Amino acid sequence: MVAEANLDQAPERRRVRDAFRDIQLGIDHCLFKAQYSGIKMEESYEVNSRGLEIFTKSWLPENCKIKGLVCFCHGYGDTCTFFFEGISKKLASVGYGVFAMDYPGFGLSEGLHGYIPSFDSLVDDVIECFSKIKENPDYQGLPSFLFGQSMGGAVALKVHFKQPHSWDGAILVAPMCKMADDVVPPWPVQQILICIAKILPREKLVPQKDLAEMAFKDIKKREQCLYNVIAYKDKPRLRTAVEMLRTTQEIERRLEEISLPLIILHGEADIVTDPSVSKALYEKTSSLDKKLRLYKDAYHSILEGESDEMIFKVLDDIISWLEEHCCRRAN
Repeated sequence: MVAEANLDQAPERRRVRDAFRDIQLGIDHCLFKAQYSGIKMEESYEVNSRGLEIFTKSWLPENCKIKGLVCFCHGYGDTCTFFFEGISKKLASVGYGVFAMDYPGFGLSEGLHGYIPSFDSLVDDVIECFSKIKENPDYQGLPSFLFGQSMGGAVALKVHFKQPHSWDGAILVAPMCKMADDVVPPWPVQQILICIAKILPREKLVPQKDLAEMAFKDIKKREQCLYNVIAYKDKPRLRTAVEMLRTTQEIERRLEEISLPLIILHGEADIVTDPSVSKALYEKTSSLDKKLRLYKDAYHSILEGESDEMIFKVLDDIISWLEEHCCRRAN
């Protein structure tokens, strides 16, 4: 079905996801095998101010008071309906309201698959979605946190730049503050691609290595990436690649402007996003409330592609940080 499907547009991606939903949640991965009770899940579609139909999902604890809101920004080769299902249930099971959306052109949201014509517009879409959630009277007064993974880390930081006083903190997992040298084409090739992107922005001409092989250390878990059937796995579209490159360059220049409380978690052996830039982010940010967690020998996907022990270690570090900051806010 997936081989024959044209996933360029959302209706076909939604059809394929519906066919694979039960299979996805039944794979032999620690994030899916963990059982949590008392969690209310809700999926919805809403047309935003740009006229795009956006998919959102929430995971809420049913048997306890919500401690805080966690708003998730997914990565480039990801969606909010695969591995994040297990992550969000874990967070909801300890009292957090978790919210996520698929960006336009990704997952179940409307738009050409994997196409980012403007990173700033994508960030505006994220702000619009999460602002509506935070304005809900049921959540008034609750602390709110951004949770960005890989490219989602860049999205979260751009949200912070546009809303410097709106969030109580950020969780950045292997954030895309700079693409590693193994991923970015040589400078002369970059300049050629930038020129071509002005003429053929949607074309898939950017050379790329196997991201799953580079990101997932555990071989069995790497093979399970295939079950994320609606994730974008093709060569990057030209305009998308240019927008991501420009965004990382902008973030590198603006590290000192980051002022919110944050925890940065990164695998030391990551060859997709550069862990040395996470170290620079930690050192240069103006925030006085910051933590850096580096995991020895870990690859890029520290929440999905490492040993079960490592995955839950990272999750525990995130939850401990959230607990500390929610208690601090309450006091």
